[in-house]
Amino acid sequence: MTTATNERPGEARGATVQRPGVRRSRAQGSRRRARPAGPLRDLLVLTLLPVPVLTAALSGAFSAGGTRKWFGGRAETQRAQAQEAKDAAAAAFYELDTAQRDLRISIETITAVDDSPAARRAVGDFQQLGTRIDEVSAQYITAVDAHDLDRDDLDAGTASRARGELTAAKDQLTRTKQDLDRFAQGLGPLLGKAETQLARLAPAVERARQALLAATTALDGVRQAGLKADDLAARLARLGPELTRLNQGAGQHGVPETLERAERVARDAETIRVEAERLPEKAAEIDHRLVSLRTRAQALTTRAGQVEPVLSELRRRFSAACWQDLQRVPDLAGENVRQAETKLAEARTARDEQRWPDATALLSTVRALLNSTDESVSAASDRLQRLNAVAKDPQQEIDRTRFAIRDAQRLAMTGRATPDPRHARPLDDSVGRLDRAVEGLEGRHPDYWHFLTETEAVRQTVARVVSLIREERGGA
Repeated sequence: MTTATNERPGEARGATVQRPGVRRSRAQGSRRRARPAGPLRDLLVLTLLPVPVLTAALSGAFSAGGTRKWFGGRAETQRAQAQEAKDAAAAAFYELDTAQRDLRISIETITAVDDSPAARRAVGDFQQLGTRIDEVSAQYITAVDAHDLDRDDLDAGTASRARGELTAAKDQLTRTKQDLDRFAQGLGPLLGKAETQLARLAPAVERARQALLAATTALDGVRQAGLKADDLAARLARLGPELTRLNQGAGQHGVPETLERAERVARDAETIRVEAERLPEKAAEIDHRLVSLRTRAQALTTRAGQVEPVLSELRRRFSAACWQDLQRVPDLAGENVRQAETKLAEARTARDEQRWPDATALLSTVRALLNSTDESVSAASDRLQRLNAVAKDPQQEIDRTRFAIRDAQRLAMTGRATPDPRHARPLDDSVGRLDRAVEGLEGRHPDYWHFLTETEAVRQTVARVVSLIREERGGA
């Protein structure tokens, strides 16, 4: 694409346009410049004659045999009217030519930015208008060349015909100019969009250049601080060819593509700059996490060693169903801690080699392993604590669950004579489920863990019913 220019090389605004296929008569203009018209010309000729000849000429001029009347007469009136028509046609021609030049700049602006179907239609319509302009211009120039209004022997009939042809040419030029103006008005949205994009182009390219410069400066500062930034340097190097394309300009790559490239380069360079400036802080953060996770791993090693005594007490005091799922906790905890320590060593190596992404990923793995170990170790001690509490006084758990059921039942009956089956059925089922769980406590070795899981499940079911009732009444 090519960008629009405000004027053509070597062509001034007021210059006469030589259109393709259109011949302009130069003889007419040269004749008008070469000799004065009418009586003034005759007077100048006479003054240049020798005195005897001048005397004879003047004598003949005032006699009845003069070659041309200087003033008055129907021919002179028609000549003047034809000249006025010629001047009006010339003015219309100039206005049309000027409008076409201005519109061509607008079309070139649009085509430099927009390749949409609407833009292509506008180009085609402008070409059709250009063909019509050439036709009416040719009609005008033909009319001008066909009549020499400065001829001495111009008669009234010829002058009248010249006036008619020149007036017709002027009317055609004027109508074409009006059509051209209407077409230009219709280009408003396309032209506005194109001008907006062109106005964005230079600032966008400059922002991209400044972002690249800032990223380079930040990267140099990191290296001077003794930190490696090979990954960032590689990413910055990949933006080099993009900068070259930006410098080549929109004329080679197109305005939309150049705008998109400039915005992408600015965005990527800004990301590199932010990461480079944050690198010292990131290194310090990784150092802190290495120390913190190592301390946590050591603490979990100690806690994992305390799981076995907890399991021994669970085995001694409660049925197998209360502790079987915890049997492998000590082994899994030890294995997780060993894996965490191995990953910590790898993370330390990656930190020393300044492989920041690898160090960060390894530390995340260590944290996940330690979290899992913490949960399993805590589960054993929590299990013993809860079983001790329910074995000592199961009624507290029973009352807590019954209260939740009764509260939900009151809510279900509020404002109703009979409860909604969708609410009543799960609440009735919860009552039966609780009763069966309580019955399971009878016997020599009750399964307290099953009791606790059942009451917890009942409370969750009741909570879902309460939530459903409130949603329905809130939306009513």
